[in-house]
Amino acid sequence: MLRVLLIFGALCGCIHALDNGLARTPPMGWLAWERFRCNIDCKNDPKNCISEQLFMEMADRMVEDGYLDAGYEYINIDDCWSSKQRDSQGRLQADPDRFPSGIKALADYVHKRGLKLGIYGDYGNLTCGGYPGSLGHLEVDANTFAEWGVDMFKMDGCYADPKTMKKGYPEMTKYLNQTGRPILFSCSWPDYERASGIEVDYKLVAENCNIWRNYDDIQDSWQSVLGIVDYYAKEQDTLAAVQGPGSFNDPDMIIVGDFGLSYEQAKAQIAMWTIFAAPMLMSNDLRTIRPEFRELLLNKEVININQDSSGHFGKRVLQVTPSIQAFVRQTDGPCWPTVFLNRGSGGNPTNITVSFSDLGLPIHSVEGFDVLDLFTGAYSGYLTPDASYSYSVPPSGVVMVKIGTAE
Repeated sequence: MLRVLLIFGALCGCIHALDNGLARTPPMGWLAWERFRCNIDCKNDPKNCISEQLFMEMADRMVEDGYLDAGYEYINIDDCWSSKQRDSQGRLQADPDRFPSGIKALADYVHKRGLKLGIYGDYGNLTCGGYPGSLGHLEVDANTFAEWGVDMFKMDGCYADPKTMKKGYPEMTKYLNQTGRPILFSCSWPDYERASGIEVDYKLVAENCNIWRNYDDIQDSWQSVLGIVDYYAKEQDTLAAVQGPGSFNDPDMIIVGDFGLSYEQAKAQIAMWTIFAAPMLMSNDLRTIRPEFRELLLNKEVININQDSSGHFGKRVLQVTPSIQAFVRQTDGPCWPTVFLNRGSGGNPTNITVSFSDLGLPIHSVEGFDVLDLFTGAYSGYLTPDASYSYSVPPSGVVMVKIGTAE
């Protein structure tokens, strides 16, 4: 029996977004951490260590393999890029062996290819990997990143007191803005407060961060993806209220093309991140990714939904069966992208039948709906508002459709 969890209604209230002109839609790009972690062994593993060569090669793949054309534009360095000591002027400096040309030269390389460069730091004394943090150096680090030509800054929160973050992160926002360079600010602040039992002031977060982490780091597994989805569904009303152009909840990296997700599970992660209007920051090896995963990441219909200008956060609206949940997002058009997520692991797909009223759609104000499957391209045709329709949802997978008002 269908059980309604939440009647689909208004998704956004008054949004207090960081007004630096950036992240008007969820940022898209590539980030090193999940796949390459803190691998600094360039002697024995030169192709996979954190080095300027790795980021140059990923930048080349982004351009040559169609990712830039699809909207992916950021190449993001994560932890373990710097020297273990600041220079004589107290400035961060890149590891001289792994980044011999320096970060500014890498930024120039990336910019010449039409891409943008992101970099990593930490609010505490040290980064999570044990490299110099920004505590006591916020202003000098902001100026350094601007001088290097950095376009995104992710500030982590290891080795810092979460009780001080409501003061410290806004200070970094001020210093980044004072540089005069547009630098997208990615914050880990809410995640550290949540983990410490501190109430998160999401209004303050949204006023100071373009994107922010709320929950645990993603790992290369389906259970990790489900855990993040569960948290976002549980907190959906709180998270939806502060999301909009300029400020987005960040459920962490896209791991499609790595080792832990099947093809169906990879579709599910992309679908759910799109329903949440989440940043699409891949962490994979673009040099060796299998063609079927690359095709998923370049799906234009799905990307168009993810990049919808409204920035609305989609919500869980229905428990269809014990294992299948329905999530709906409203976009411009009007249009209602919908995902049926099958958490079950049985051998066969599960057949479901739902109606538009089950999903909370405005059946009394439209003449009908068009329904398009975003992964198969199957078009269901014109359906009247009182119609029901059926799908077969694979285990550990999704069906994702775009429901629009019929012409």
